[in-house]
Amino acid sequence: MGSTGATGVTERKASPGLKSRMAAAGKDGLRKTKRHWQLYLLVLLPLAYIIIFKYVPMYGAQIAFRDFSIMKGFAGSDWAGLKHFQDFFQSPNFSMLIENTLLISLYSLLVGFPVPIILALALNEVGGRVFKKTVQMVTFAPYFISTVVMVSMIILFLSPRLGFVDLIVRALGMESVNFMGIPAYFKSIFVLSNVWQGMGYGAVIYLAALAGINPELYEAARVDGASRLQKVVHVDIPGIMPAAIIMLILNAGQMMNVGFEKIFLMQNPLNISSSEVISTYVYKVGLLGANFSFSAAVDLFNSVINLILLVAVNWLARRVSETSLW
Repeated sequence: MGSTGATGVTERKASPGLKSRMAAAGKDGLRKTKRHWQLYLLVLLPLAYIIIFKYVPMYGAQIAFRDFSIMKGFAGSDWAGLKHFQDFFQSPNFSMLIENTLLISLYSLLVGFPVPIILALALNEVGGRVFKKTVQMVTFAPYFISTVVMVSMIILFLSPRLGFVDLIVRALGMESVNFMGIPAYFKSIFVLSNVWQGMGYGAVIYLAALAGINPELYEAARVDGASRLQKVVHVDIPGIMPAAIIMLILNAGQMMNVGFEKIFLMQNPLNISSSEVISTYVYKVGLLGANFSFSAAVDLFNSVINLILLVAVNWLARRVSETSLW
C-alpha cells in the first residue's frame, strides 16, 4: 500500500514536469520555425505537390474493383471485386507481358547498373583535367536528348538502306537488316540506347561519392605500396558501395516500370511480340480502348509487384550490408 502510494505521488509530481518540458519543446519548435520560415516555405511546395498529385489520385484506384462508369462516377459504379484482376491473369497476353517486362527490366539492370560505376571509377583515375572534363561532358550530354528525338535517331541510324549502321553492314558484304523489324533485336536496342543516354548522368552520383572518400585512405594505400587497381578495389569500391546499394534498391523498386514513352515510340507491328510491356498495354487498353477498370487493375497489380520487390531488396540489403532505405 505504502509503496503504491509513493509511486502515485511520484507520478503526480512527474506529470507537471513532463508538461513543462513538452511546453518548452513546443515553444522551442515554434521559435525555430519562425526563425527559418523561408526553409519551411520551400518544403511546403514539394510537399503540396506530393499530396495533390501522388496521394489524392490514390482515391481513384478503387475503380480497379468496380465496373467503372463515367456517368455514375467513382462512388456510384458497381463493385466488381477481383473480376478485372482475374481477367488479366487469364488473358492470353498475360505471360507475354510479364515476360517482356521482366526481361527488359533485368536486362537494363544487369547492363545499365554497372556501367555508370565503371565510368565513374575510370574518370576518377584520369589525371588530365581537360580530358576528364571533356569525357564528362560527352557522356553527360545525351541525357538531355528528349525521348522523341532519341527514338528518331535510333530509327534513322538503324533504317535499312539509309541508316549508317546498315551502310556499314552492307560495306562488310552482308545483306541489309531491318533491325527495328526483328523482335529478337528490340530488347538490345532499347537497353543499349538507354545505357548510352544515361551512363553519364548516373556516373555523377558515384563521382560525388568518390569525392567524399577520406584522403587519408589513399595516403595509407600509397604508403602500403598498393597499385592503382588495388586502390580501386580496396578504397574506391568500398567507398561508393553505400551509394551503389541505395541505387540498386531504387532500381529494383522500379523493376516493372519499363519506360513507356520510349518503348511505345519504338514499337511497330513487326516487333510487337517482343516490345509489348505492361505500361504500353495499360495505355492501349485503358485510354484507347476506354476499359478504365481493367487497365486500373493491371496498373495496380504492377504497382504492388514493385512495392514487394522494393521491400524485399531493401530487406536483403539490410541483411547483407548495413545500408538500406529504412
